[in-house]
Amino acid sequence: MKKITFITIALAAGVCGTALAADGTINFTGNIRDTACKVDTASANQTVNLGSVSANSFAAAGATASSTRFTINLTDCPAAVTSASTRFDGPLASGNSNLLALSSGQTATGVGVGIYEQDSTTLIPVGNVSAPVTLATTGTNALNYIAKYVPTDATVGAGTANTVAAFTVTYN
Repeated sequence: MKKITFITIALAAGVCGTALAADGTINFTGNIRDTACKVDTASANQTVNLGSVSANSFAAAGATASSTRFTINLTDCPAAVTSASTRFDGPLASGNSNLLALSSGQTATGVGVGIYEQDSTTLIPVGNVSAPVTLATTGTNALNYIAKYVPTDATVGAGTANTVAAFTVTYN
């Protein structure tokens, strides 16, 4: 009985030895970066009040309404990080996938929210990064943006018009 067990173990060891033969190599590459800037606590979770706007504000083609500035502040930026861009993600508006759709349960219709560069004319499409902003290593770096209601349909219907976007800061 012991002899049979010994033979079984010897066969199993032979099979395992064959399974460890190398058929190729995989090279893993990458870099370890310096730490990123810190997003100021007040900027990390903020509410941007777009106010109350008349549905008639969107009567002209290309009209937007309730232009409201907001800022993401970065502090403690290391010297190796010279610029930053911001990517905004959220639900896409039907009729214009560059805009944020209103959140579930909102009653306004035919409208979304656009996020613009600080010039207030350059739209940052949802899921794309903003223009890079040069960073200083001391003090607070302000990344300024503008939010606006933008029509997604020929007719905008009255109602609640809230939405949520997540943001990610990328460093160059």
